[in-house]
Amino acid sequence: MLKEFKEFAMRGNVVDMAVGIIIGAAFGTIVKSLVSDIIMPPIGLLLGNVDFSNLFVVLKQGATAGPYASLTDAQAAGAVSINYGAFVNTVISFLIVAFAVFLVIRSINRLKRQEEEPAAEPTTRSCPYCQSTIPIKATRCPFCTSELKST
Repeated sequence: MLKEFKEFAMRGNVVDMAVGIIIGAAFGTIVKSLVSDIIMPPIGLLLGNVDFSNLFVVLKQGATAGPYASLTDAQAAGAVSINYGAFVNTVISFLIVAFAVFLVIRSINRLKRQEEEPAAEPTTRSCPYCQSTIPIKATRCPFCTSELKST
């Protein structure tokens, strides 16, 4: 059983998948940082200094009563809250990742289509007598005037 597992784990597809998962996780971290550190601050600034990561609605007060200045304060007090700002950040992260994956798949599909295009039908052939290039539908060679069998 150990030998079979080793064969399975060392197959090309499994190794490729593992590499893809590792790179995907790293890419996800980069996208999360892009959204929370680069994209959302200017959007928040345009909307009047709104910090999306601190947008929340308190459903139930915690041990110490609110209002809470930040989501961290609400969570520290044990308040039950809906963290819709974090959700907005996550949705934007998802859209960026989905768009990046779309671009990669689109490029791969383009390459596959180029590979799959059939070769063009030949329009010329060689004369069996003089070896000159003649149209494929020719019945007589224009160079040696030999009569040709139709193909």
